[in-house]
Amino acid sequence: MSKKKVVVALGKDALGSTILKQKDAVKNTAKALANLVEADYQLTITHSNGHQVSMIHKAMTELRRIYIDYTPAPMCVCSAMSQGYVGYDIQNSLKSELLMRGISKPVSTILTQVTVDPYDEAFYEPKKAIGRYMSKEDADIEVNKGNYVIKQEEGYRRIVAAPKPIDIVEIESIRTLADADQVVIACGGGGIPVIEQQHILKGASAVIEKDSIAGKLAADLKTDELLILTDVDYVCLNYGKENEEPIKNMTVAEAKKYIEEGQFGETDMLPKIMAAISYLEAVPTGKAIITSLNKTRDMINEKVGTVINA
Repeated sequence: MSKKKVVVALGKDALGSTILKQKDAVKNTAKALANLVEADYQLTITHSNGHQVSMIHKAMTELRRIYIDYTPAPMCVCSAMSQGYVGYDIQNSLKSELLMRGISKPVSTILTQVTVDPYDEAFYEPKKAIGRYMSKEDADIEVNKGNYVIKQEEGYRRIVAAPKPIDIVEIESIRTLADADQVVIACGGGGIPVIEQQHILKGASAVIEKDSIAGKLAADLKTDELLILTDVDYVCLNYGKENEEPIKNMTVAEAKKYIEEGQFGETDMLPKIMAAISYLEAVPTGKAIITSLNKTRDMINEKVGTVINA
């Protein structure tokens, strides 16, 4: 019997918000992922990078402020840096956890680029806040550079576009490793956004949503499942209200109806549901599951989690 192939999407809770917190968080995350490997799943893992890319962007900006000979790092470079160090922590922790369980399996991180459309509407209306809080004077400098900023309670922050992914540049490399039954970490933080110009890939000042790329990755690999690990056991109707109701099963049609009703939070659950829909529309024989990072054993035994089918 062939292994069950699955794309696993990890949220911010799986990684922590600082270098030290991430070290601790990925040890727990590795246990959850090892449960899946132990149950004979072939894993392709993607992850968020919100805290990490913001931290890197802040550090590189401050470096430029102190040492004027340094060139500010563009967002695409910050994204590449975050992919490298998050992947490094995940692959080392997971490899160690697997070896402690008597499982010898390669775990690799692929630095992944994702093409975006330069005319995507997101570039005309950036919304994704990144980096440090700035003074009015520093914000004006960013605006004069052609960047966008937003005013928040703590100060001003730079905002960038979050365009839709078009193609995963390294998809064949990812597929080759996955087909060889290796654990692959790819498309971290949504992938490094690039724009193709006459066969040259140029970095874009943008970020790609992690859930969006997870759905695309699962569709491209035609996996059996898309598993989105978050901080709740189930997707719920009327979330946070007295009549909150967990959803154990739903179809794509039902998911679309709930979206029209405004059931899912725009910045938390909605992107996950949209990723599940895009995957299932491409792979109707597949299955999307949304559940808690700490409940992978129960998910394997079908005791927890929201299952979405075409």
